[in-house]
Amino acid sequence: MPALKVLSALDVARIQWYHFKAIIVAGMGLFTDAYDLFCIAPIMKMIGHIYYHKDSIGTAVLSTSYAIALLGTALGQLIFGYLGDRVGRRRVYGLCLMIMVLSSFGCGFSVCTTRRSCVIASLGFFRFVLGIGIGGDYPLSATIMSEFANKRTRGAFIAAVFSMQGLGILMSSAVTMAVCEAFKNAGKGSVEKMRAAGMETSAPAESDIAWRLILMIGALPAALTFYWRMLMPETARYTALVENNAIQAAKDMQSVMSESILSQIAEDSPSETPRQPQSSSSPYKLFSRRFLSLHGCDLFAASANWFLVDVVFYTSNLLLSQIFTFSNKPPNPQTSTTQPSRWLRIGRVKIQIMGFFLMAVVYLVAGIPYSWYWSKHEKTNKGFMVLYGLIFFFSNFGPNTTTFIVPAELFPARFRSTCHGISGAAGKLGAIVGTVGFLWATKHEDEDKEDVFPDVKRVRIAFLILGGVCIAGVLVTYFFTRETMGRSLEENEEDETIGTTSGPRQ
Repeated sequence: MPALKVLSALDVARIQWYHFKAIIVAGMGLFTDAYDLFCIAPIMKMIGHIYYHKDSIGTAVLSTSYAIALLGTALGQLIFGYLGDRVGRRRVYGLCLMIMVLSSFGCGFSVCTTRRSCVIASLGFFRFVLGIGIGGDYPLSATIMSEFANKRTRGAFIAAVFSMQGLGILMSSAVTMAVCEAFKNAGKGSVEKMRAAGMETSAPAESDIAWRLILMIGALPAALTFYWRMLMPETARYTALVENNAIQAAKDMQSVMSESILSQIAEDSPSETPRQPQSSSSPYKLFSRRFLSLHGCDLFAASANWFLVDVVFYTSNLLLSQIFTFSNKPPNPQTSTTQPSRWLRIGRVKIQIMGFFLMAVVYLVAGIPYSWYWSKHEKTNKGFMVLYGLIFFFSNFGPNTTTFIVPAELFPARFRSTCHGISGAAGKLGAIVGTVGFLWATKHEDEDKEDVFPDVKRVRIAFLILGGVCIAGVLVTYFFTRETMGRSLEENEEDETIGTTSGPRQ
């Protein structure tokens, strides 16, 4: 079959410049995703200082501001994941980026500048729309990279795209500090003028500009890659297997791959057969009985693992800014996200189990004596900082990366983007549980205090619960997650060879 020969050529294709170009173009979307999702914590502190000078910003407002973008992200993953399979990856890829760029600027240009209720409502609306664009970028970036890559380096390429998330988080911290420093001494004396005008603010106008500027800067890297994203061809696997057009798939490959591979395809593939069906068996629909029997366990494992790791990862990021309010030198554990697992070839399942297990160990070690770490002995803070940094290291060492890779490798081409979106949406629900649930669970009883976080006893319990969540991740991975390393994506099309197994799925 021409389709199979085209895709076999993809599996054995040597690494080329186009692969690295695709990593950069797709990665900039993940960069913007991480920047926008993780900069909200310091932004809300700035908004609280500017617009809530008479009372606390309140847990309800904080939890809503954190959850609104995550809710939009979950919705975007479902919508654009489905569209990626129905109308093509390329056709909706640019739309996601455009939504992210425009809504990022919309967050900065939130329509109100005087009334805090209007500012929060406007910001919440634009961040929800931003979340929809971010959500669409997750399944499309992972699916496109998996379908462009060869079999041997597929995991490393998808992980390289996802590694842009760590850079986005680091950049959000760097930009926040730089902008705040630049505006620190600007506009002195303007507070009195704003109060005299009846504005609900306790900070100069320059401070109101600072948080808006931080939100808008995150859109620039993604906007710069929009042109190259629109020039990307449709993936050969989608064209050959979903649209059943092997000849067009070969032509698309010709624009990005080496001529020698295409000449081999031309020699081996009969030109008089332009189209071939993707499977000799009758097609089945998403969530049909046949789909659930063949891929239901894989979808459950991918969704459950992503849910569990996002509960831990987003909670840890949220608590980071709260726990270290007692320390004069807050750490930046994201610097430990060099993520060696992105290049280790020991298997997705093993790396994921190792990451979950080591995170559980660190949470228990940090959580059981938590009150001792924050006793009168200030030096003990350093030990806790190291442990907290290890949580991020092991998260990115394993499950935070592998949960992004595995759903892009497990499912047939016509369901791949949809199932990745479903798995990612489950993850964002876990993020909402983590941020909102633990925000309320660990808050101080007296919200009128400036530093309402954290209640030491409640944070200790939260750490122990997070350790239990990681252990649950170990169990789900061991018993339900199937290894995808070294496996061709086309094996997903051979329905008869894919089924459920009992016990550990290796």
